[in-house]
Amino acid sequence: MDDLSLWGLFVSAFVSATLFPGGSEVVLAALGHGHHYSPVTLLGVATLGNTLGGMSTWLLGWLLAKRYPLDQPRQSKQQRAIAQLKKWGSPLLLLSWLPIVGDPLCFAAGWLRMNGWLAALFIGAGKAARYAVILFVV
Repeated sequence: MDDLSLWGLFVSAFVSATLFPGGSEVVLAALGHGHHYSPVTLLGVATLGNTLGGMSTWLLGWLLAKRYPLDQPRQSKQQRAIAQLKKWGSPLLLLSWLPIVGDPLCFAAGWLRMNGWLAALFIGAGKAARYAVILFVV
């Protein structure tokens, strides 16, 4: 049963980082409050799931860049995210954990063909910091 809790955290974190809504913070807080797992284990599982979810959004942007030219974003969210990413580069992905803007940032980074390893590094660092704060508060 314990392994299912960690898998549930991983799936929740992954889904929360995609275009689908999720509540990984609540799952993490509940598991952290129970003290059945090491905070380092919880942090690692949640961060891995959320980072892979963010990278799946990055991959969608990367794949769609082949079909839609970079100079013609379709939505204003995409236009804003692309302008900011062009200005600040991959480090802006530290903010990929933010609601509303995080997913468009990951998508735009892929669309701009930003380096996948750097994207994963900054996405993961931002998401790990958020989860660490949640675990600290719990």
